[in-house]
Amino acid sequence: MSIVLHACCGPCLIEPFDALAANDDVVVVFANPNIAPDDEYQRRRETLRSYAATVGAEAVELAYDHDLWRNAVCGLEHDQPARCAACYRLRLGMTADWARRHGYERIATTLTVSPYQDTESIRRAGEEAAGLAGVAYVHRDFRDRYPSATARARELGLYRQNYCGCPFSQKEAEDTRARRRAEREASRLARQAESSECWTSVDV
Repeated sequence: MSIVLHACCGPCLIEPFDALAANDDVVVVFANPNIAPDDEYQRRRETLRSYAATVGAEAVELAYDHDLWRNAVCGLEHDQPARCAACYRLRLGMTADWARRHGYERIATTLTVSPYQDTESIRRAGEEAAGLAGVAYVHRDFRDRYPSATARARELGLYRQNYCGCPFSQKEAEDTRARRRAEREASRLARQAESSECWTSVDV
């Protein structure tokens, strides 16, 4: 049997592809209008194409239209769960529509390999999108394969991004990293102050 696998990037493709290819012919579809800026989109696309070629997988890129994604999440800028759900529906809808038009009956996604994604929201979006297109959504939770996917991507030297893809996730990731740096620095200064107090209390 055949299945169309929506893929968000090269590293996330590794383990889901292996799992599905054990029983099915897998066609990889890169449908990710959420990714920005443009050079980031191109880098992820080329990384995915490169890896797909190494495993002999057919990889199809759907048209990149960032405005399409902006319209899909309009009004949800400050509601991350709803915004992500709309993003899932858009990308999986694009994948499901392509699958139907090309004679495929089932779709799946690599999104569930990431522990940073809402797997249940992905399942609902996949089922909704597939139902509208008249195909079936095959839900697989690949999170247990994430450590292996990360390790293999590192070994292969694949580009590994540090945010989900959209401008909102990029800002959120930057804020999180800045907060962690500040917390580490505060902890370092606290330890330094404690050490200084210990020395000044010693009667020499």
